[in-house]
Amino acid sequence: MRTKRRLSLLLALSLAVPVAGCGSPTPNRPASGGSAAAGFPVTVSNCGVTTTYQRPPQRAVSLNQHATEVMLALGLEKSMVGTGYLDDAILPDYRAAYGRIKVLSKEYPSAEVLLEAEPDFVYGGFATTFDEKEGRGRENLAKAGVNTRLNVEECPTGPVTMAAMDEEVRGVAKIFGVQDRAEAQVKKLHGTLDAVEAKLTGVEPVKLFVYDSGDKTAFTAGGKGIGNEMIKRAGGVNLFADVDKAFGDVSFEQVAERAPEVIVIYEYGDQPVEEKKRFLLANPALKDVPAIRNKRFAVLPLSSTVLGVRVPSAVESLARQIHPDRFR
Repeated sequence: MRTKRRLSLLLALSLAVPVAGCGSPTPNRPASGGSAAAGFPVTVSNCGVTTTYQRPPQRAVSLNQHATEVMLALGLEKSMVGTGYLDDAILPDYRAAYGRIKVLSKEYPSAEVLLEAEPDFVYGGFATTFDEKEGRGRENLAKAGVNTRLNVEECPTGPVTMAAMDEEVRGVAKIFGVQDRAEAQVKKLHGTLDAVEAKLTGVEPVKLFVYDSGDKTAFTAGGKGIGNEMIKRAGGVNLFADVDKAFGDVSFEQVAERAPEVIVIYEYGDQPVEEKKRFLLANPALKDVPAIRNKRFAVLPLSSTVLGVRVPSAVESLARQIHPDRFR
């Protein structure tokens, strides 16, 4: 009955005209009563939404790969009642824990399916997690008693750097009262970055173009997302860092003019990497590009190029591909 009441409330709210601003404080509405937990209440501001938690969430749902893996890296699987929307296999270290969590849907669950899990917290990796048209808007979920968090790469105040990775891990940990786990995780992640930096001391940066997708134009990594920071950390130069957003479209003629030495392919979805390579190698606009002439490609899974715990290992992977001599 509680699920039906919350679902009815959410559906009613999705049809109503919003009356509260996104920046207004959202009270935590736990499923059970009682006083605040030790170290609580805590107030967290996230992408324009301020929420006060009286206790750690006990029925969390994570949606999108990088959100799920942040939760699992912090050892929060016992506080999770559902998850959804993977792009790749879960990292080996987290597979056992992931296997104990109910998968609500292959992609995003409907509002009905989401509320049937009776969550008190939903953590989304992409803004599309909280699609208002699908009934999953943050404000509506809050009014139905469900608190939310959105990955901070979706609401940057400037270029996204490794400091944002730290902020994301620490922000989630604060909500669950496990700050000590966050510090251990941040130390581990920066250990990988420091090791890569040591290997690349004095290296000559390689000119890179990121190919995500596209046939008429190229969808590429701009200068505002974590992908640009990853390229720099891996000993490269993003030739489209002047695109003033995380991703953007450029012409293949522009790619040719900037003459990348390596093309980094983002791997995901139904289009295999080899198919993307064949398309690029056969593109007449790119025939004189050094990366095409020399068939120099690097590959990263898309799940490693968004803000989460995979980022440092992806930096290492890219560095090994474009500067193999430094890792022998």
